[in-house]
Amino acid sequence: MNNDLNINSAPLADRMRPQTMDEFLGQEEIVGKGKLLRQAIEADNIPSMILWGPPGSGKTTLASVIAKLTKSEFVTLSAVAGGVEELRKKVELAEMNRRLGKRTILFIDEIHRWNKTQQDALLPHVESGTLILIGATTENPSFEVRGALLSRCRVFVLNQLTKDQLAQIIKKAIKNKEKGLGKLKIKATQKVIESLAQMSNGDARIALNVLEYAGSISDKLTLEIIKEAFQKPHLFYDKEGEEHHNIISALHKSMRGSDPDASLYWLTRMLGGGENPLYIARRLIRFASEDIGLANSRALEQAVSVYQACHFIGMPECGVNLAQAVVYMAKCKKSNELYMAYESAMKDVEKFGNLGVPLYIRNAPTKLMKNLGYGKGYKYSPDYDYKEEQEYFPKELKGKKYLK
Repeated sequence: MNNDLNINSAPLADRMRPQTMDEFLGQEEIVGKGKLLRQAIEADNIPSMILWGPPGSGKTTLASVIAKLTKSEFVTLSAVAGGVEELRKKVELAEMNRRLGKRTILFIDEIHRWNKTQQDALLPHVESGTLILIGATTENPSFEVRGALLSRCRVFVLNQLTKDQLAQIIKKAIKNKEKGLGKLKIKATQKVIESLAQMSNGDARIALNVLEYAGSISDKLTLEIIKEAFQKPHLFYDKEGEEHHNIISALHKSMRGSDPDASLYWLTRMLGGGENPLYIARRLIRFASEDIGLANSRALEQAVSVYQACHFIGMPECGVNLAQAVVYMAKCKKSNELYMAYESAMKDVEKFGNLGVPLYIRNAPTKLMKNLGYGKGYKYSPDYDYKEEQEYFPKELKGKKYLK
């Protein structure tokens, strides 16, 4: 084990954080040379902005670089720990700076965690220019940031770092003697570095955290040590966030497209990320009627059965039950006739409202109802060998056809 590692120092991910735009790796689409945001940063004339991207893509790092380059006062606020009272203190500082002719940049990490009241408290100060806001979020700002606040900010989308970019970051950390692990003289083959990059799923923070821990175990890194440092493969899957919706959409569309292999992949992504199997089973029940429907009525039975199986035995055992149902759904003949008919009927309900039930198909349990004509003229289907000619719609929808 390496005893030279200073466990009291800042984490490797923080020590290796870039200090200049030239050191910042990735996101060339928004901060590459000549790009408008980079020009604004270097000119110290940035707009209020929201940085939206997956974990470890460089949102906080980019804010940190701006803090180093800007002549404005750079203050931070955590959306997890900070509230309106702490915001008020930052605003007071910004107002004082403004009177002195100095701008204030407020960085709020995880801004999606702020509620409506907190975001509303921030809005007038961004609108008036008292504060320049930089918000960082892993969630779609269209859903998580108030429209009025969002309209006053530029949204910059940061992409997941590639395997090659992560490999470069890892190599720099291994070699850097001042801030990295260079003094430990760690040895790692290109294959091990690429494996670490691959397992980190685009998250530079995870890659460096795992590297730091693995370096404390041995100065010769192997794939086994990397796996031990991970404990288990890391899958980015936020059960409350957008990726949750992205992957269930991918599963649904793969089954609809009759691709059992892709369907299995997306299922295992969800299960590997810790998704509740009952949630997936409920989605399969919906799918059975929406996308298979009358083409195979047994699909609904399969879906309900797998829900019961998941309820009875739980994970990990019920994973194979879900796999069976997913493959079954993907291979089934498809028909959305029932779903479209249902949607069409719903539109008529919304359009026409509460249309009256024809008197002749109403029940008449009381004498008054009979006297009013309830049930009068009704043709009892068995008496007509189920071939009676009778209208069951309200008169406004007479002859309507929802099914082909």
